[in-house]
Amino acid sequence: MSDVSQIVPLRRAAGRFVRLEPLRADHQDDILKAVSDGQLWNHYFLSVPNPQTVASWIRAALDDPLSIPLVIRRLSDQPAQECIVGSTRLFAIDLPNKRAEIGHTFLSESAWRTGINTDTKLLLLEHAFEVMGLNAVEFRTHSHNQRSRDAILRLGASLDGILRHHRILPDGALRDTCVYSILKSEWPGIRIRLQDRLHL
Repeated sequence: MSDVSQIVPLRRAAGRFVRLEPLRADHQDDILKAVSDGQLWNHYFLSVPNPQTVASWIRAALDDPLSIPLVIRRLSDQPAQECIVGSTRLFAIDLPNKRAEIGHTFLSESAWRTGINTDTKLLLLEHAFEVMGLNAVEFRTHSHNQRSRDAILRLGASLDGILRHHRILPDGALRDTCVYSILKSEWPGIRIRLQDRLHL
């Protein structure tokens, strides 16, 4: 069991396209706007809040002691135009085994096919490997979510396996979950490739 007092919070981290900030209870309107851009709740393979569940979704994220929930703020040359375009978190933090998972990630449709996801993952992986000293970071996604699977592979993660009938979804459908990971030994090379992609 992880000692939650030893978890290093991510207070604020900025990259080329985004700034990550701790999720707060008063982000409810921002999260609602983010998921409404593309009505993300209509994508059956995405696990995102809908207009009726945003408040409870935020409460659950903040109540998880083994999680670092964050909002993704898109940077702009015009600070007044900077807005929250999604959320992500480092969670299932297992300090004794130096592992954690990156997930619960969603982006507004207008942020798809930009550098925002890559920038977000670079900042999270830097925190996981370089600040928290983890040995492995895991990613999981619905087997039908090809967009997410392709994005995880582009990060440099390797497919560890598929958990068949891993979850029962709200509509009763059975979800197969694809599990990927990046190891500490792989991180230096992956970091360089991600920075190159972002032209840092």
